[in-house]
Amino acid sequence: MGSIVCIGEMLIDFFCKDIDSTLTDGVQFEKQAGGAPANVCATIAKLGGQAIFIGKVGADPFGDFLQQTLENANVNTSMLVRDRNTPTTLAFVSLKADGARDFVFHRGADATLRTDDIDLKLLKDATIVHFGSATALLDGAFYDTYMTFMKKMKAEGKFISFDPNFRADLWRGSKAVFIERAKQCIAIADFVKVSDEELSLFGDTSTIHSLGAQVVAVTLGKEGTLLSTNSRQQTVSSISIHAVDSTGAGDAFVGAMLYQLAQSEDRSWQRWLDITTFSNAVGAFVCRQIGAISALPTLQQVNEFLKEGN
Repeated sequence: MGSIVCIGEMLIDFFCKDIDSTLTDGVQFEKQAGGAPANVCATIAKLGGQAIFIGKVGADPFGDFLQQTLENANVNTSMLVRDRNTPTTLAFVSLKADGARDFVFHRGADATLRTDDIDLKLLKDATIVHFGSATALLDGAFYDTYMTFMKKMKAEGKFISFDPNFRADLWRGSKAVFIERAKQCIAIADFVKVSDEELSLFGDTSTIHSLGAQVVAVTLGKEGTLLSTNSRQQTVSSISIHAVDSTGAGDAFVGAMLYQLAQSEDRSWQRWLDITTFSNAVGAFVCRQIGAISALPTLQQVNEFLKEGN
């Protein structure tokens, strides 16, 4: 089994503990490790896979905490860069009673990742590379690095995974720019994961396939996941739960998909369905607890959860 590489932001989520409160009204905040690609990477490692994280955090206490969090999850942090000039990126998160999320970003070190920060020699054994950064398509050095690295990994025959991770607050007045840049990524990707809300940005699954993606997974919350190829579609059910916090659930789903894909080269339709069933369970498991990385299950816990659900 080859390693899986995830590139993007790792940041601090300050989670508002006042449930069903706005960020304006909330007063109690708890520090959590976050960032979509980091969540994916930690999911893979927690399940037992080999995961490498590429990103940049500050050389500050928050960066220390984030590095320790990844290493505690058995993620390879040899390409986690520590920036002495820029602080770690922060996000403040509030939750509604139904588990819906609200974000405010204070962007920092993740924006400064450059191509010369990446040691390609350390990636020769990687089989899958995941691009799922919420901030990568914003203007700046990281955007150029992200696109250059994606094209290079595709040219080297790596399996490319892409999650657009659209955040409306980051793209106010610039949604069209986001859509165009995300389409460029979709054209390179083999596998694309979108939420049902994100799907509406691109039209439908046939549009995403026409851009180049071979397999598309549309997460539908409690309804499960719509799995799609150019020739087939099927909705895969999830496990019914009481959702407490959906933060990181989509990332956990992606991580579980990639972990399973790395186990064998079988890309049959039935294999994709089985992988999606497993991944739905991982996403549902995470929703039962507060936090993203802290809520991730082990492989044994997922298998027990699947048995309970059946």
